[in-house]
Amino acid sequence: MKKTLLAILSALLVITTIQPVQANDQKVLAILDTAINSNNFPQIIHEVCFTTVKSSDPSKNMSCPNGELFMEGKGAASAPWHTSINNGIYHGDAMVKSALTVDSNIKIIFIRIANVTSIGASSVPADGRTILSAMNWVSNNASKYSIDAVSISQSGVSTDLKTGTKSFHSQCGNAEFANAASQLSSVSVPVFAATGNDGLSHLVGFPACVPGVNGVGALANTVSGPFASATQLEKATNRGPGLDMVAPGKVKITKYNGSSFDTAGTSVATAVFAATYVNRNTYKTFGDYLLSLPKILINSISYIRN
Repeated sequence: MKKTLLAILSALLVITTIQPVQANDQKVLAILDTAINSNNFPQIIHEVCFTTVKSSDPSKNMSCPNGELFMEGKGAASAPWHTSINNGIYHGDAMVKSALTVDSNIKIIFIRIANVTSIGASSVPADGRTILSAMNWVSNNASKYSIDAVSISQSGVSTDLKTGTKSFHSQCGNAEFANAASQLSSVSVPVFAATGNDGLSHLVGFPACVPGVNGVGALANTVSGPFASATQLEKATNRGPGLDMVAPGKVKITKYNGSSFDTAGTSVATAVFAATYVNRNTYKTFGDYLLSLPKILINSISYIRN
């Protein structure tokens, strides 16, 4: 009898200790980018990787660290680091640091979407396959990890090699991407994506061009900080249909090697806007949150301002 009573009490103790943890709703931002060294960021609570190349020797090829197309868990979003600190592989590091300028306590899930060579040269597949896979992963795991928003600081446009004419990326009208964005919206997880830095007035880059994705442009603030004042778009910001909102496009961070650096552009603006939403939102719907934000009039066009 005593053993039975002890077992019941033990079970009750387990239940009372687990329930508060499960009920804890963290502020979590999913960042889709090149790669990250999570050892440098206690804010990163989970890592995922999607690539398009398998490898028997992950240290020398583009695969995830396990040699496969997919990996999750500690170290999944890592990659070989290029000797040049200005290499694109470090873009993910800069985006995490940009988000942390808004809230140093925000929790981050980092999803590597880039193929990375043995020397650290990175590239996001042109057809966006890894982005799509990452968006679907977030949709399927949003509740598990309490994910509040997705930040994609990547942008692509199509360029005619003969004439140099730029046009919408071929995947802008792909129904799979629109469906992925819709699925995320249905679980109250907005997707923010950079419109790009091509200086185009007639279009935005992919995936900001996808219906349901919130395209973010950069304000030309001359003072560092996520809430600095600005009244104009950065000259390089793509501002065609699909530019939905704007945020300061310049923040001061440290590079991977520790040197101070002013980073700028729609990539930064996207990370800042997404992190601000996660940090500030107290509304029932994303639409209500947007309605609460001020507007800024630039060249007779009104934009939602972070």
